[in-house]
Amino acid sequence: MTIKEEFAANLKAAMRAKDKPQINVIRQIESEIGVVKSAPGFDGEIDDELYTKTISAYVKKMKKAQGEFEAAGERGAEQAAKLAYEVDYLSGWLPAQADEATTRQLVKDAINDLGVDDPKQIGRVIGHIMKAGADLDGGLVNRLVREELGA
Repeated sequence: MTIKEEFAANLKAAMRAKDKPQINVIRQIESEIGVVKSAPGFDGEIDDELYTKTISAYVKKMKKAQGEFEAAGERGAEQAAKLAYEVDYLSGWLPAQADEATTRQLVKDAINDLGVDDPKQIGRVIGHIMKAGADLDGGLVNRLVREELGA
């Protein structure tokens, strides 16, 4: 079953159950797919790869927004909870990301491989790591490289 088919089935079930949060997140992803599909120059297929990329980009944006709402304290708590649900729900369709220990080891290996010890070379190390592994959290990689290089 493709992701599109799963979403269609989940949407029907959510509508029957009147599960508004699930309905909203599924419709939002379908809307994001529509935007990508109608972008100038798009000539690809609407397949699982497109859904995965779109979900990944959306989850990344929502994680950032969630952090901002959480920083607002009580005023942003309700919206932060909504975004946490969306991120959690959509994470089921994303490949598992490397944990912090694995990422830290990749950072150490990259620094050793490149022979970098200057904090001014952070971008070079991050670029090297991100090209090698697609299932990495860019924010985590950035933080760990900065820690290792003392920036």
